[in-house]
Amino acid sequence: MISKMPLDPEIVAYLELQKSLPPRSAMTLQQTRDRMIESAQRFGGAVLDVPLVRDITLGAVPVREYRVATEPVVVYFHGGRFISGGLASHDRVCRRLALAAHGTVLAVDYRLAPEHRFPAAVEDALAAVDWAIAQSDCVAVAGDSAGANLATVAAAARRTRVKCQVLIYPMIDATRSLPSHVQFAEGWGPSSLDMQRGWDEYIPPGADPRDPRISPSFSTEFAGLPPALVLTAEYDSLRDEGESYGFLMAKAGNCVEIKKYAGAIHGFITLAGSIGMAREAIEYVGEYLVNHTK
Repeated sequence: MISKMPLDPEIVAYLELQKSLPPRSAMTLQQTRDRMIESAQRFGGAVLDVPLVRDITLGAVPVREYRVATEPVVVYFHGGRFISGGLASHDRVCRRLALAAHGTVLAVDYRLAPEHRFPAAVEDALAAVDWAIAQSDCVAVAGDSAGANLATVAAAARRTRVKCQVLIYPMIDATRSLPSHVQFAEGWGPSSLDMQRGWDEYIPPGADPRDPRISPSFSTEFAGLPPALVLTAEYDSLRDEGESYGFLMAKAGNCVEIKKYAGAIHGFITLAGSIGMAREAIEYVGEYLVNHTK
């Protein structure tokens, strides 16, 4: 599938500001982590007021709770290619989402690679979801990029207890074998090669990259999954794997909505201070969560 829409003008302006920065491939791990936080703080917009924000620990997993109302409870997993991101990088996103969904968002600060390779992040994700399920019958999971991977895995593992899943440009195929990975091998924000770095750090030696807990696209158990909203970005190496996963879920009889943001790049959801499309997407996700957790 060839991209036909031009890049969104606000995204063009954002990319112009990035030209002075070194390429991601030249960055150390710490520089990568620092850059993600700095970008989110610079381009993420205002720190919106939420009635209750507090840091808690679920077992050994740090979580930040954003509460507007007690339900729905949305367990949210941040992006960052499994190697970066955290509570600081997605604070603004989670505040907006809690307000849009008029509920509670639990942002999970799962363990990162390479210090903690697979399955550490999956274990943290399931621990957080299990805790939420024990507190409420109205639980959804959501995430962006690598975080959407964890949301998919959690939704599959707890399919009878999770109301719905929201997957924002999910990173769910470690083989990087679909056409959008060729089309966006480099450029336009995080590239296919950048995604490969994340996989290399996340997957331990000897692990099968087609393990469905690593690459949910290779699952053989799609029946009975929670309703899903899959958001993709047109200029994104992950575009095709997100859409393919949505089609696989739908083919198995699940309720699936796939929404592609024309002219968008990977990571746009964290840029709500500069890109109107990001604000619209978070509002759309909030509305979806309200409608699918009743």
